[in-house]
Amino acid sequence: MCATCGCGDTTGPRVSVVADGEHEQEHDGHGHGHGHEHDHEHGHPDHTVILEQQVLAKNDGIAVHNRQWMRSRRITALNIMSSPGAGKTTLLARTIRELGCQRPIAVIEGDQETRLDAERIRETGASVVQVNTGAGCHLDAAMIDRALRALDPAEESLLLIENVGNLVCPALFDLGEEGKVVLISTPEGADKPKKYPHIFAVADLVVINKIDLLPYVEFDVDACVEQARILNPAVRVVVLSATTGEGMGEWYEWIGSRSAISPVAVDN
Repeated sequence: MCATCGCGDTTGPRVSVVADGEHEQEHDGHGHGHGHEHDHEHGHPDHTVILEQQVLAKNDGIAVHNRQWMRSRRITALNIMSSPGAGKTTLLARTIRELGCQRPIAVIEGDQETRLDAERIRETGASVVQVNTGAGCHLDAAMIDRALRALDPAEESLLLIENVGNLVCPALFDLGEEGKVVLISTPEGADKPKKYPHIFAVADLVVINKIDLLPYVEFDVDACVEQARILNPAVRVVVLSATTGEGMGEWYEWIGSRSAISPVAVDN
């Protein structure tokens, strides 16, 4: 299991490729150079911090390689995190439909089980890889490394990574992305930053989704924004509805601001 949070099993992640509806491939997560190793700790609580540091250090090393590889191809990767049901897949599908004519868009879908979200993305015409984590509650850099090998995104593409629905563990793991996005929705309540401070502290962008429901729910937008900026004074906040399209222009402008990346050499 994962030494940082206790999640996961010992079988390794399954990467299911769903591309253009033609075929599916299964990868067991072994033999690709960067396996996601799960460490077990029994009866040695004094070793927990050291073990966590080792796991995160290994993850960060793989993330550096992921970032170098993508930057060398001018691929802009965004790590989109939220609790379940906040609207990540809806946001991605609309983004693909409205920006897909401007540049190639590819998606890595993270879920514990099923390929439902990958199928929704495939219907938009984007290339997609589904990563099923089993009992795991987050994506890590090794999973992204394997998914990139299967997906092989085009140069200068936008890579949208939909993380597993969870506001805790995904904050710990660098995937090699150019931006961390935290998505919250109005039905969840405006106190999410207080309850889950770490993920908001590391965010580059906070998206408040489902503003079309504001007349029907109790959600104080200003209070939520204030809480997020107490934790992270530099964070940008975008307020939108992925369903109606209201506010999406500001989301697209932010994506463009993360895309001006000069290519760099990568160590193969």
